[in-house]
Amino acid sequence: MMIHSESQYDVILDAREDRCPMPLLKAKLALSKMSVGQRLCVTTCDAGSLKDIPKYVELVGYRLLSTYEEKGVYLFDIQKN
Repeated sequence: MMIHSESQYDVILDAREDRCPMPLLKAKLALSKMSVGQRLCVTTCDAGSLKDIPKYVELVGYRLLSTYEEKGVYLFDIQKN
């Protein structure tokens, strides 16, 4: 898997089996429970997340630290601000 170091994340959300809009909804729920400064790793196979998650992160003012794709699996590294 492409998670470089699980210890760098406070929450890891595996949404690879979910389809739109569930990866985004699960990410929103996870972020709502997190503290400022914590990091969320979201993995999904839903290509719609490539647009939805970055747009949501920008809208609410969080930081998208990185987006990575490997063999149809997308990883989003998000920091709650």
